[in-house]
Amino acid sequence: DLLMKTNELLNNYPEVLAKYQEKFKYILVDEYQDTNNSQYLIVKSLSDKYQNICVVGDDAQSIYSFRGANINNIINFRNDYDEVEVFRLEQNYRSTKNIVNAANSVIDHNKNKIDKEVWTDNDFGDKVEVIANESDIAEARSLCQKIVSFDNTNFSNVAILYRTNAQSRPIEDSLRLNKIPYQIFGGVSFYNRKEIKDVLAYLRVIVNSSDEESLKRIINYPARGIGQVTINKIILAANKNDLTLYETIQKNNHLSIGLSNSVSIKLQNFTDLIDVFKIQNQKLNAFDLTKEVIEKVKLIDELKKDDSPEGISRVENVQELLNGIRDFIEDQKEIVDSNNNLSEFLSTVSLSTDFDIENEDQDKVSLMTLHLSKGLEFKHVFIVGLEEDLFPSALSYNTRSELEEERRLFYVGITRAKENLYLSYANSRYRWGNIIYCEESRFLNEIDKEYVKIITPNPVKSNISRSLSPGKNITYISKLNLKRMSKTSSSRPSIKINVTEGDNVSHEKFGRGEVIKIEGSGNDSKAIINFKKFGVKNLLLRFAKLNKV
Repeated sequence: DLLMKTNELLNNYPEVLAKYQEKFKYILVDEYQDTNNSQYLIVKSLSDKYQNICVVGDDAQSIYSFRGANINNIINFRNDYDEVEVFRLEQNYRSTKNIVNAANSVIDHNKNKIDKEVWTDNDFGDKVEVIANESDIAEARSLCQKIVSFDNTNFSNVAILYRTNAQSRPIEDSLRLNKIPYQIFGGVSFYNRKEIKDVLAYLRVIVNSSDEESLKRIINYPARGIGQVTINKIILAANKNDLTLYETIQKNNHLSIGLSNSVSIKLQNFTDLIDVFKIQNQKLNAFDLTKEVIEKVKLIDELKKDDSPEGISRVENVQELLNGIRDFIEDQKEIVDSNNNLSEFLSTVSLSTDFDIENEDQDKVSLMTLHLSKGLEFKHVFIVGLEEDLFPSALSYNTRSELEEERRLFYVGITRAKENLYLSYANSRYRWGNIIYCEESRFLNEIDKEYVKIITPNPVKSNISRSLSPGKNITYISKLNLKRMSKTSSSRPSIKINVTEGDNVSHEKFGRGEVIKIEGSGNDSKAIINFKKFGVKNLLLRFAKLNKV
């Protein structure tokens, strides 16, 4: 309203416009690349008489079109005013030469831009590392290993950047596993997000109907016509009769609570729904039950009512919760005598939230979306999930301008790094609990090869070439079956490996260890392994994600 009414005032009342043109004879606008059309018109009207206007901005960092920002405001500035002078501030004081040159080589692929050549007097520094990983879990573990290897570096000097909020889940899990404190910049940790807490509340009530905080959270979400007055009556009746809230709801017809017949029916429908889930919990694993809960209560339909970027992010978070539960089930398969039921999963979530509380005041690694990183700088920067359909986003393929904004977002991420930049992608990741095979981002091919070092933690599994072919760009060799629209499956294929006692091995989750003992044979073969950081684990070899070291 402030912008709209101001425009109406200046357009409809010439005397008011004249007054403010005299009042503001000299105008300075910062971050001009982020102005929207309404702001542009206000500035244009006020500066039209004297044309004493100075704008500061970087078109290469225009990344907020979803908020209405228009890059053409700064691109076309020279056409809007007479006798325009352009002062290019091209020296970078933050990053090494390799990082600056890598950023330049990426942004050069955009056509709609103001030409400039950013440079720096800083040292060349380390090359930009491009890291291929078998999965998103392996990607998370790889960056944790790298963080731990840094010498004399505070965690606060490290940032992990991603395209969407939902990508933080496997990274958070791995950081917690490695006892690396972290903070979500401009947000909350994955399991503390509202939509995740809503799903978990349903799961907790299924496991323990006496969990009254969870029950109160979900009894009318999504809305089913059970208001706060009804809930208050149930609370009073529960206290009076020394019952739990759930028991009170079940017995409300016999307790004279004073509820209408229609409300009693709604409460009965709610407890019937939970009781059905309780029966299914005896047969289904944590993933299948959670998927059933999300579908039956129509949670995704509820979230999709908000089609804003924030609403889309909430749907992605619920999707990522399912992915996390699928990962949990795959991990449980490896461990002898483990189970994959809902109670076990909720126990791991409780440990996760406890970790967040315990590490409140520590020096921490920063996790954030690429959009939130604008204006910040860190010694060591990781940009993860550099895969087609993820970064660039699948939503950006409609027009060239959308794809160019994704490229500008990548440029912003690169230029956050002062000393070291790590770019990583996964060959596979889960979507809605089904595994999909990924194709590395086109942006990686746009970086000049002379500024890049290729890292392949597992050469056999990686689909990135160690050798670089002649020419300007990196050459990637994709697996024949890694097409963008690959068929999906419900779980990652098991890795069969022959190990013997005394072998040194590496595990996707637990890191390095030594095989102490082999037991059983065939599909029942087990390995007792002493991991350096996680102690002794008893793993089923047919499921264990092991590699010999």
